[in-house]
Amino acid sequence: MEHPDTTYLNLLQHILDNGVTKEDRTGTGTMSVFGHQMRFDLSKGFPLLTTKRVPFKLVASELLWFIKGDTNIRYLLQNKNHIWDEWAFKKWVESEDYQGPDMTNFGLRAAKDTEFAKVLEEQMSIFNNKVLEDDVFAEKYGELGPVYGKQWRSWPTSNGETIDQLKKVIDQIKNNPDSRRLIVTAWNPSEVDDMALPPCHAFFQFYVANGKLSCQLYQRSADVFLGVPFNIASYALLTHLIAHECGLEVGEFVHSLGDTHIYLNHLEQVKEQLQREPKELPTLNINKNKTSIFDMELEDITIENYNPHPTIKAPIAV
Repeated sequence: MEHPDTTYLNLLQHILDNGVTKEDRTGTGTMSVFGHQMRFDLSKGFPLLTTKRVPFKLVASELLWFIKGDTNIRYLLQNKNHIWDEWAFKKWVESEDYQGPDMTNFGLRAAKDTEFAKVLEEQMSIFNNKVLEDDVFAEKYGELGPVYGKQWRSWPTSNGETIDQLKKVIDQIKNNPDSRRLIVTAWNPSEVDDMALPPCHAFFQFYVANGKLSCQLYQRSADVFLGVPFNIASYALLTHLIAHECGLEVGEFVHSLGDTHIYLNHLEQVKEQLQREPKELPTLNINKNKTSIFDMELEDITIENYNPHPTIKAPIAV
């Protein structure tokens, strides 16, 4: 099986060669293909891309946030993770409580206007400090609605109870590993309109064979330059953590993508990354003294020998 970076770079090139230009919710525009699948052999190394730096601590802290069932960005901010800031910030600046400078279309304006970007940074800093320091404010504006963690850990039922999908699937892997129902879904039609962002990585299934745990993810919408490297690392990490708890080795991570796109304001960055050669993959270390994924903290999960090419910055579309 080829190097994970090669698999990923081939996808970037495939979109450049075959993608169609489409409008999108953010107004940015994309080059898009529909339906693509990548496979990663997790036994050959941890698939943290090396042709640009992917910040592992952000991947790990976001995944632990999901696992905890949390839906408020305060935990992320406490761990210096800002990847969900824009969606919570948008809720605040569009509210009657916001009294600062006009932030209309802040994502697109910041990308084009250096002066506005400075104002945005100031307002974002004010917002983050309020979430960290003010419990009432955090509860109102740090909350993203019933996003991933809520659906994974407390899916609401029609009789008023909840289902802990993640705990249930781990119990099934331990006790009925040949089941074809080792599934967790984040796409809840009854609550999707209440989420700050409907689930992009929407549905995943585990598979046990020959003492190895594999995972397949269906991702309905894939921001290939910014988001997909995170998604690959996140679900590879989740597979490792569950295999660790269940006493299994790791098999494959299979990544199935729906609307697979590159934003038009990421094209130059994509071309830069395509010029880079893959490097040796890092090694993942999990604290062997922790046996349950629900007890894991950020310091229990580390990587070694990660020496990637430099970061390539690009604006996020909100």
